[in-house]
Amino acid sequence: SNPLWSVFDKVILLLNDLRSKKYISSWQLDKMMLKRETVQLAYLYFIPKPHKAGTPLRPIVTPMNMPTTGISKFLDKLIQPIFDKHARSTTIIDGVDLIHRLEAYTTNGHLISKTYLCTFDITDLYAMLPQEESLDILIEFLLQYDYQKVQNIPIDIIRKLALIVIKENVFVYEKKFYRQVIGGAMGSAFTLTLANIFMWKWE
Repeated sequence: SNPLWSVFDKVILLLNDLRSKKYISSWQLDKMMLKRETVQLAYLYFIPKPHKAGTPLRPIVTPMNMPTTGISKFLDKLIQPIFDKHARSTTIIDGVDLIHRLEAYTTNGHLISKTYLCTFDITDLYAMLPQEESLDILIEFLLQYDYQKVQNIPIDIIRKLALIVIKENVFVYEKKFYRQVIGGAMGSAFTLTLANIFMWKWE
């Protein structure tokens, strides 16, 4: 049967509980709560990856009005700036940033004829993220940089919010209902940030 409303009820229950215990403020609750009449079940579709050999398909879950969309967007805005601040020295944002980094590398005398440049790719990173381990690494990351709270939200509550986003990813594909049990939804705002933090651990 359609899992949409059971997930929606879990989200409402969690958010109202956190608000009643004053772990989140009323404005934070408003940011994370979706209206019942706008909630929709996500659906799965695929787009080709033409830059890869054999042109494999990338699975995308439409996140527009899933019950967890509000929480996902809120967490992304909460955590991404922290990641950007602390991982900036090891993160290349785009091609222009790469050029600037190489220029600085050259100016500092590090780019020589024996320098090797290499890249690597992780196949289906978002879809293969270990869910519990990713959340543990999220907390480790925040503690590493002395965050006990972010915007007055304790980090154990941030973990609870992240848990419902990653565990309650339900969608429809070819008229069948699915729940994602490994990884996070590619298309969900918080999945990219969580994947980046997961990779921070292994750099």
